[in-house]
Amino acid sequence: MKLHDLTAVPGSTRVAKRIGRGHGSGQGKTAGKGHKGQKARSGYSMRPDFEGGQMPYKMRVPKRGFNNIFAKTIVSINVGSLNVFEDGAVVDAKALCEAGLVKKACDGIKVLSNGTLTKKLTVQVAAFSEAAKQKIEAAGGKAEVI
Repeated sequence: MKLHDLTAVPGSTRVAKRIGRGHGSGQGKTAGKGHKGQKARSGYSMRPDFEGGQMPYKMRVPKRGFNNIFAKTIVSINVGSLNVFEDGAVVDAKALCEAGLVKKACDGIKVLSNGTLTKKLTVQVAAFSEAAKQKIEAAGGKAEVI
């Protein structure tokens, strides 16, 4: 096969519509733009949210509160769900993702105190609640902030 043998897949390309090339083409005279008006002029463009001069929806709806664009997304996990790991294992963000307990680590993982821990684990995450830290250490493990 050579470069000159290559062709487009049938149906993937169309012949361009020749606009303004005489009335026999079906797109002559006004070139499909109708008569006069804003849309018939050259350079016409309209914002996607333009509603014909009506008050736009984004301006009509009430706005409330504050959205912090610098906020960190912290994923939380409970101590009780850490029992899926083997005794003596090192639990970090990667291990939690592989175990299916967390979809993705986002900006960090925080361990909360709901449930009981029966295994001795070394947990390495971004944050712990005080009660969660105590439960991990009571089970003989370590709670390390990374």
